[in-house]
Amino acid sequence: GEQVVRGDMADLDTVFRAVEGVDAVVHLAASVEVETPWDLALRNNIIGCYNCYEACLQAGVNKVVFASTNHVSGYYELMGELPVKPGMTVRPDGYYGASKAFGEALGRYYSDAFGMSVICLRIGSYLQKPEVPRNLATWLSPRDMAQAAALAIETDIRFGVYYAISNNKRRYWDISSAQLELGYAPEDDAEDYAVEVEKAAADR
Repeated sequence: GEQVVRGDMADLDTVFRAVEGVDAVVHLAASVEVETPWDLALRNNIIGCYNCYEACLQAGVNKVVFASTNHVSGYYELMGELPVKPGMTVRPDGYYGASKAFGEALGRYYSDAFGMSVICLRIGSYLQKPEVPRNLATWLSPRDMAQAAALAIETDIRFGVYYAISNNKRRYWDISSAQLELGYAPEDDAEDYAVEVEKAAADR
């Protein structure tokens, strides 16, 4: 029974057709490379994000789950200033991170101004399993992503920003607010793959 609408997120009419008649939107569409150039960040991540919120407003969709990114706070990691909590000042590490910070801020506006429920998930390294040593801290497994998205859809919280990563022993992003406020209980831990990942890194 699924319906697919293919189109350009930079076109508001197209986005409106995609969201009309739905109960909630999980906004994943974006240029996601850390080194995304400005022109793509502007078109796909900023204009596209505005169109998502605006189309939902016009269509009467009151719930948006915004796929943000850990790169909103990436410079804390680059400078070794860890751990990082969701309430800390944004510190993006490129145009991609900055464009996602815009999406969080715009979501806050649509929540305050129009009563929309917006939950922003700062997604870590979404992979089937960890691949490189950094992933031992940043991994987000598919089933933990599904749980986080479902909880974000169902919550009555009007606005929130949360890190979405698995229950990694080495994590340096604080997920306690997601656990407390959303009931997030991640099931996976990248540590289960540590020997495999570290051996592969040593062999390179």
